[in-house]
Amino acid sequence: MTVRVGVIGTGMIGQDHIRRLTEMVTGATVTAVTDLDAARAAEVAATVGAAVLPDGAELINSPDVDAVLVTSWGPTHAEHVLNAIAAGKPVFCEKPLATTAEDCLRIVEAERAHGSRLVQVGFMRRFDPGYRQMKEVLAAGSLGAPLIVHCAHRNPTVPDAYHSAMAAQDTAVHEIDVLRWLLDDEIVSAQVVTPRATSKRFAHLKDPQIMIFETVSGVRIDLEVFVNCQYGYDIQCEVVGEDGLVRLPDPAAVGVRTAAAGHATAVMQDWKVRFAEAFDTEFREWIASVATGAEPNGPSAWDGYAATVITDAAVRSLESDGTVVSADMKPRPAFYGGAA
Repeated sequence: MTVRVGVIGTGMIGQDHIRRLTEMVTGATVTAVTDLDAARAAEVAATVGAAVLPDGAELINSPDVDAVLVTSWGPTHAEHVLNAIAAGKPVFCEKPLATTAEDCLRIVEAERAHGSRLVQVGFMRRFDPGYRQMKEVLAAGSLGAPLIVHCAHRNPTVPDAYHSAMAAQDTAVHEIDVLRWLLDDEIVSAQVVTPRATSKRFAHLKDPQIMIFETVSGVRIDLEVFVNCQYGYDIQCEVVGEDGLVRLPDPAAVGVRTAAAGHATAVMQDWKVRFAEAFDTEFREWIASVATGAEPNGPSAWDGYAATVITDAAVRSLESDGTVVSADMKPRPAFYGGAA
């Protein structure tokens, strides 16, 4: 079948996903869009032959929509996801699932009441080939028990609207999700400390930040978040085990040798380029699950809730000058793979 997708939110990420569904994914068509900016929605709709609907509720309930993609402003996500669950339609929600842990739990309970998984959250790193290879190595057990994880998340610059809490909420949240998945372990505490600040930042921003997490099994994770590093978009991850380590590979790039520059390899500048393949795979697998009636294999509503709880703990630590803050998470229900 061809999956008819309705898109709520036609800003930058919405437009990028519409292009992806139209050009990179087979078996999908965008049939309806909506946005608070009606003119922008109409412009985007015209490029793919989609209908423009007045709001998210009408789009979700449209008979011409089989599945819903939510790429609107974060505080609206919970409303749209809950409406999609009520309509019994699969829904892909870009992160965050919701801006509060309470709203995430409302979604979790609504999905459990429905009886099967409908929600997938847009943490694309689980679909990146490098992270998937790391997962295979760790699952094979050849490294022994994981002990330490070293990570870095670096951006060349960020706009003036970026504030200190966003280092956890918008940036580190990707590591938080992918490390929970890689280690198959839950994060139970967060600590954020701030070293000497870069002079390249806006005055209101604490940058860089060092985040330290601990898991249930005692793994220690250190994460450098540096969003004004100047030189590029650079993602690093290394898991140290009892008998070896596994490191995330850098994206393949040619080496150039010249008399002036020596040996140089380009550094990516943009997250959309770095994770383009992961985004494409994420949507191919989501559309395939919708087409076959299978439950999605990507991050669940529970994963969205867990990420929100942990980022909340990190922000509280930042605001309390580096206090270790517990991630007070509810017990995982059996519905999401927890203990019965």
